[in-house]
Amino acid sequence: MRPLIAHIVFRFDMGGLENGLVNLVNRLPEDEFRHVIIALSVATEFRSRIRRSDVAVHELHKQPGKDPAAYLRLFRLLRRLRPDIVHTRNLGTLDCQVVARLAGVPTRIHGEHGWDIHDPDGTSRKYRAMRRAVNPLLYRFVTVSRDLEDWLTKRVGISRHKVVRICNGVDTERFRPDGAGEQAAMPPPERFPAGAFIVGSVTRFEPIKDPLNLVHAFVAARRRLLSSGAADLRLLMIGDGPLRAQAQALLESSGEAHAAWLPGALNDVDRWLRTFDVFALGSRREGISNTVLEAMACGLPVVASATGGNLELVVPGVTGTLVPPESPQPLADSLVVYATDASVRGSHGRGARARAEREYSLSGMVNAYGGLYRRAAEPLGAIA
Repeated sequence: MRPLIAHIVFRFDMGGLENGLVNLVNRLPEDEFRHVIIALSVATEFRSRIRRSDVAVHELHKQPGKDPAAYLRLFRLLRRLRPDIVHTRNLGTLDCQVVARLAGVPTRIHGEHGWDIHDPDGTSRKYRAMRRAVNPLLYRFVTVSRDLEDWLTKRVGISRHKVVRICNGVDTERFRPDGAGEQAAMPPPERFPAGAFIVGSVTRFEPIKDPLNLVHAFVAARRRLLSSGAADLRLLMIGDGPLRAQAQALLESSGEAHAAWLPGALNDVDRWLRTFDVFALGSRREGISNTVLEAMACGLPVVASATGGNLELVVPGVTGTLVPPESPQPLADSLVVYATDASVRGSHGRGARARAEREYSLSGMVNAYGGLYRRAAEPLGAIA
């Protein structure tokens, strides 16, 4: 019998965590594992990316704040599905582990994929206490970065033997510089004239991602380059969220809105990445950024904040540049370097692609999760 794994996320929508989950479900051997995805709130059209016809997606429509009825619906769903393993992800679903235990799910796993918007530095005593309280119910914690692994073991107090680090992987066949014959996307020519240097980012417009940091840096770098006639800098930021309107307003007040495009969330991210000249991400905190990995696989130099998992992904002087978080000026300085030095840009782009192929393959991630699930299911006799 194939064990059934119930993956619980807060919202099944476009995002790095959710993209990694889809890759995992699509690629784990069908003859070994069954899957169901449960969205504590809602699931969007993002569900169409699941290629397996046997994977159901359930929505519990949890309301903001306390909503006991949603957890009762989860309890009843788990009792009906009878999964062998429940795998929750991030703080927003941590309390679902209690429900899973009450529902009789034999094995429970929790993943830490990044920093919570309400606790970007992991300093909240309440949230650390919640993880310690749930710890006895869990088979393993999974982290995506060494930074999160150290935080769980040293700051939260979880035994190291209960923590497994599995880094995100990237599909280096889909995300590649040449696109395997597929054309790059076409940004609006009135905003991106021929010869312009495109600073690109794929991110969520939320405080922890600090999109305004990149906007400030872009404006400063563009003005410096225009004054010297060195390059025509343009900005393309793909993604959505509550700070998108504020970012647009900042561009308009600076007089640079004509040189930037914030189109919201877009599909075919691989095609859009191939329109960039450099990838930039000015987050306050990061786990392991899927978009950084995808940019590296596309052969782009990466400028990123020196925080969290970025310290593992970006090798300064080899694959890109690290800058202090919440510091637009160093970020602007790095953009100027890449815009004016083609040799550095090319060298770092090639180094990024090579590192993505060598150390962050999607098959490596899938194999690691497969091994974890096999070990988790063995006591149940679910796998011979």
